[in-house]
Amino acid sequence: MTAHQRSVSASIDPVKLDRLAEVAVKVGLRLQPGQDLLLTAPSVALPLVRRIAEHAYKAGAGLVTPFLSDEEITLARYRYGHNESFDRAANWLYEGMAKAFSANTARLAIVGDNPMLLSGEDPAKVARASKANSMAYQPALEKIVNFDTNWNIIAYPSPSWARQVFPDVPEDVAVAKLADAIFAASRVDQDGAVAAWEKHNAVLRERTEWLNGQRFHALKYSGSGTDLTIGLADGHEWEGGASTAKNGITCNANIPTEEVFTTPHCRRVSGHVVSSKPLSYQGTLIDNIQVRFEEGRIVEAKASRGEEVLKKVLDTDEGAARLGEVALVPHSSPISKSGLLFFNTLFDENAASHIALGQCYSKCFVGGDKLTPEQIAGQGGNKSLIHIDWMIGTAETDIDGVHADGSRVPVFRKGEWA
Repeated sequence: MTAHQRSVSASIDPVKLDRLAEVAVKVGLRLQPGQDLLLTAPSVALPLVRRIAEHAYKAGAGLVTPFLSDEEITLARYRYGHNESFDRAANWLYEGMAKAFSANTARLAIVGDNPMLLSGEDPAKVARASKANSMAYQPALEKIVNFDTNWNIIAYPSPSWARQVFPDVPEDVAVAKLADAIFAASRVDQDGAVAAWEKHNAVLRERTEWLNGQRFHALKYSGSGTDLTIGLADGHEWEGGASTAKNGITCNANIPTEEVFTTPHCRRVSGHVVSSKPLSYQGTLIDNIQVRFEEGRIVEAKASRGEEVLKKVLDTDEGAARLGEVALVPHSSPISKSGLLFFNTLFDENAASHIALGQCYSKCFVGGDKLTPEQIAGQGGNKSLIHIDWMIGTAETDIDGVHADGSRVPVFRKGEWA
């Protein structure tokens, strides 16, 4: 490690980093004695990887297997790789992951790569590589979206990411500021982090129980250039905070999380909506997204920046221009209050109510663990190679729950729970 790397690493509070690792294992995964753990992370996050392995083994983990990625190796592919290679992906790796998840291996992902890493590369190659990877990842992704096993995503403040969020300060200062933001959002900035998560999960559970009790037919959005009706899937179920996977383990898939979410009906969305925050997608910042839906499908899409990339995304497959998730987040959420654009969906989606293009979650159906893909599709669930969240909520957003008889119940007023 160079003197510069030591300086940057010293910017990250080791006590809070250890708390994050502990929360990931004890709250995010609820890792069980004897259970294996498959972990992916950028190589720069090795300090966090080591702490997670320590807490995992203390919790009785069977075997911890880490897979590390590296930004320079990724860039080398774009600079020197043969053209044909961009239509390939490591199918064998994802098939192995799917096999591991089927055998009750837990899944932990650490995010932290530079969100603009590929901004200078050929967008056609980026799109091809992304599609090939998405197709190869399907066997493993199905185990995740169907919640077959307990899984969790957390973040590490890499220098390249920190420079994007805080471009006007020295790198070590940027890393320290991003670390503090991650620790605060992840509720590990104070003692008693595990208890803090139990309290937060209880609040989210109250929200989901109320929404599930209402059994709304649709949600009606208005304000800030939006007039949108999102039909909800037949037999939909709201989720939020801790959820129980098919293997019986209750875990928090995302840390941080402020959302409650469910499955929209992919053929019953109409109206127009404007994004409230930029979407960072594979090196492109897509800003001021404006789309119009008819019978569930986006029929018109514009953006003031990144429009070409947005349209490529919508052309990925039949389900890419339809919704797979709708999520409610109050404007006063801690991440919204921070005023930061993280350029990372794990954080930015928790700053505002949002929708997601693409694949739905089977767990967001009553008895979803017993439904076949055909039954999920029949109830309005969407299928796609992608799942991309983007923010639509603001301080002016009003949302009404609409019952099947047309009667309405206020859900959000001026961006807050009504």
